[in-house]
Amino acid sequence: MKDFQAWVIQFYEKRQWLQYDSFQRMGYLMEETGELAQAIRAYELGRDRPDEAIRQPEELRQEILREMGDILSNLAILADRYGFTLEDAAEAHRDKLNKRFADTQA
Repeated sequence: MKDFQAWVIQFYEKRQWLQYDSFQRMGYLMEETGELAQAIRAYELGRDRPDEAIRQPEELRQEILREMGDILSNLAILADRYGFTLEDAAEAHRDKLNKRFADTQA
């Protein structure tokens, strides 16, 4: 994930996409989250719109994967902005859950 995070920062910097502040970046993250929700809905429930072509399940799965990548990119930028890596975030999340549910672990 460190290589991915460094690549994202370099890619976005080269295109001058890093100038947006954290609030704006959160807007992009929310937009991508909505697109992921729409992709999952299309895969799980289908779409019933006459202006949309019917797509095959594998195409819908690939869209889910691409939207997950878009979310990861925005998370990588936010993490970098605050001096974290994605690994730091994953470890902090794991620690939080392990502490919160320490009584229930076998």
